Amino acid sequence: MRNRVHNFNAGPAGLPITVLEKAQDEFINYQGLGMSIMEMSHRSTPFDDLMKQVDQDMRQLLNIPDNYNILFLQGGASLQFSMLPMNLLPKNGSADYIVNGVWGQKAAQEAHKLGNVRVVASTEETNFDRLPDLIRADLDPKAAYLHFTSNETIHGNQWPEEPRPLNDVPLVCDMSSDILSRPVDISKYGLIYAGAQKNAGPSGVTIIIIRDDLLEQVPQDLPVMLDYRLQAKKNSMYNTPPSFSIYMLSLVLTWLIDLGGLEEMAMRNARKAGKIYQAIDRSKGFYRGHAKTEHRSLMNVTFGLPSENLENDFVKDATEQGLVGLKGHRSVGGLRASIYNACPIEAVKTLVEFMSKFQGEYG
Repeated sequence: MRNRVHNFNAGPAGLPITVLEKAQDEFINYQGLGMSIMEMSHRSTPFDDLMKQVDQDMRQLLNIPDNYNILFLQGGASLQFSMLPMNLLPKNGSADYIVNGVWGQKAAQEAHKLGNVRVVASTEETNFDRLPDLIRADLDPKAAYLHFTSNETIHGNQWPEEPRPLNDVPLVCDMSSDILSRPVDISKYGLIYAGAQKNAGPSGVTIIIIRDDLLEQVPQDLPVMLDYRLQAKKNSMYNTPPSFSIYMLSLVLTWLIDLGGLEEMAMRNARKAGKIYQAIDRSKGFYRGHAKTEHRSLMNVTFGLPSENLENDFVKDATEQGLVGLKGHRSVGGLRASIYNACPIEAVKTLVEFMSKFQGEYG
């Protein structure tokens, strides 16, 4: 279609073709108003209506309870590594972090600059090829929060369900790479944050879902742009929001609703991942998955070949066949197929066929 490639990039990732076509159609003249959404005042009624619709659609898809605020901020998930402890980690308190990959590790490192942080479980010793065993006795029943990363894009592991904190300790999650890919019980969480550029839209907007009682704990002396409570009070519009990214998010939410919601999306994602993992498992060791079978990600399939030269050939040949974004993260090497919501099953089938042919030639 229009000479488009099969996009396996880890992020920014592919967007649904119908979403891109809708944006193209409205790019110059949004809803007959004679201007692009990018040119429109964020204080205007049409943009206010858009913000309300995005909030409503997010609540519908994720079944978000009324006692949660949804914020649409900037700075990506990386800013949340700092903004989270600034807002929720008291000066004399402590926060617990579970580390099952580089992003969880970075989150803990940034939080440590701002307060007391305990890494209560980690799989760094095995190069994050699995989820850690969470020993509940190691958890702090008085922690300000328990933080985890639901899906680690670099190493390809994913929590099938969330860990359980002790007592009423708020559960906090970096859900950047699997938000909107499956149903989630929001009521189990105190706060969720996610960059949009993998499953929810283009880069530029970060989604924050935060429980009301946590807003009440925010200190009074934070910089205004880093204050959850102020951002909630101003409906994410203390300053000019990332208007085009929010508009694109709204189109993706509509697309998901029209597909049948997150239950349908979860089935599609499981089917896509299953096909690639089956190709890896049936290759008799030619393809070698990084993550342990029971901890494999449905979003990022990480694997390797018998040699780095073969991996380079794989990426080169795949790119020539229109299969792009398959090189693993620079920190770990290998190969990675990111198969977020917008990645169609046809792309996965083409990749699996290519894997079979490549093994036949080089295996």
